[in-house]
Amino acid sequence: MPDFHEVRFPLDVARGARGGPERQTHIVTLASGREVRNSRWAHSRRRYDAGLGIRNLDALAAVVSFFEERRGRLHGFRWRDQLDWKSCAPSQQPAATDQVIGIGDGVAATFQLCKVYGTGASAYSREITKPCDDTVRLAMDGVELPASAFSCNLSTGQVTFAAGSIPPPAAVVTAGFAFDVPVRFDADAIEVDLSAFAAGEIPRVPVVEIIP
Repeated sequence: MPDFHEVRFPLDVARGARGGPERQTHIVTLASGREVRNSRWAHSRRRYDAGLGIRNLDALAAVVSFFEERRGRLHGFRWRDQLDWKSCAPSQQPAATDQVIGIGDGVAATFQLCKVYGTGASAYSREITKPCDDTVRLAMDGVELPASAFSCNLSTGQVTFAAGSIPPPAAVVTAGFAFDVPVRFDADAIEVDLSAFAAGEIPRVPVVEIIP
């Protein structure tokens, strides 16, 4: 059985979850009072608490069922981050010119989907490995390509151009897409007190981003 299941956590619960990106920065304060700061992670890691999205017993039962099917922390799965799940702003629809994913050289046929945060030298590029089915759109030098010109691996986020459509030298390849975050449960137990739940207590269901 694969260690990653290509299934999405229940959307109605994920919509009410809390969480976001996390980084780890090591800070040393010198005798002068100045700081030396070093980022220990090259990439951010997202954490969520799905418990806040559980509003009733049916939702709780669905989460427990999903948890059991994943065998707790054993298998990864897809998660929809309601704030950040498109190549564009949340209020917009993905367009084929949203993100630059590479420059053609006349030989390379495969490109990795990515999303860039910020601009200039400090911009951060994040690999997108879990695009959503039927949402990936590509363009070359601003002209959108037909779906027959490429294929997309939904498990890795790599797009491959068909023979005859490989980007020529200096061609700018862009993409638009919707995507999920690869995650796993961050606990091997879900503790539920039904009397407390009925009184408004929220169970804790931690979820953490992984590299599948």
